Amino acid sequence: MQKRTIFLLAAMMVAALLVCGCTQTATTTEPPQTLRIATTTSLYDTGLLDSLVPGFEGEHNAVVQIVSAGTGKAIEYGQRGDVDILMVHDRAREDAFLADGYGLNRRVIAYNYFVVVGPEADPAGIKGMQPEEAFRTIYALGTNDTNGVAFISRGDNSGTHSKEKAIWKSAGFNYTEDIQQSGVWYIEAGKGMGDTLVMTNEKQAYTLSDIGTFLAYKGDLDLVPLVDSGAILLNVYSVMEINPAKHPGVNTSIAKDWINYMVSDDVQQQIAEYGVAEYGQPLFFAASGKAETIGVPANECATPLA
Repeated sequence: MQKRTIFLLAAMMVAALLVCGCTQTATTTEPPQTLRIATTTSLYDTGLLDSLVPGFEGEHNAVVQIVSAGTGKAIEYGQRGDVDILMVHDRAREDAFLADGYGLNRRVIAYNYFVVVGPEADPAGIKGMQPEEAFRTIYALGTNDTNGVAFISRGDNSGTHSKEKAIWKSAGFNYTEDIQQSGVWYIEAGKGMGDTLVMTNEKQAYTLSDIGTFLAYKGDLDLVPLVDSGAILLNVYSVMEINPAKHPGVNTSIAKDWINYMVSDDVQQQIAEYGVAEYGQPLFFAASGKAETIGVPANECATPLA
């Protein structure tokens, strides 16, 4: 009986050591997966992604690498298969990207609104106007060389630049023929949103910005929001994975994990609360449950990938 007890104890200790050994191997010897993300500048410049990445890396034993650029440049990274995930905000180009077979499984993750910002003195007098009326007013005064009236464009083929061109079109202008090179009042920065805001502040001009980046930079600027209402100002952010059929080298597994992480209840709550403590209002609104507001099918906002 004593020998049997000793044997059982020894067997239990060996089993325990084996379990410990296996667990240690799983947590210390498996190399982390690398997730490569190309993102529009606003999600990066506001610090939102920096706040979300550590949680994902911890949950999935991953290392996240982010390249930040305008939507046009980010899409080029995706078309070349340089990244596993694309995060942008230009529905028309996203639809083309998917239709051409470069992307899969788009999910809308957040939204906010664009604003036209400018000097508090507002030399063009656009405060409270609808976006199209404000653009027509800035154009009329700018092309007449009115002192203090200038517009700084992102000019970088970004999602914000696309929205600006959409407003010019809605206001009755041909962007290429009527706006570009129409005078010194119109300046193309060719930079991200944060740098464009800084440049606009230096010149005390007007520009179009997403509200999130403006709030993040507001403390260093003398600019104020002057036009902030109008359906055309809606700004929707989405995430999608790069199609492995086009680029077999992409990491589909970790890409799907990231998409499911972004639409999870916990992360959607973090997005809804991001910026409230520091700026008094969120920089982004969570997409979950807001399909009607955003104007997309409900399954694009909350349904995780299988």
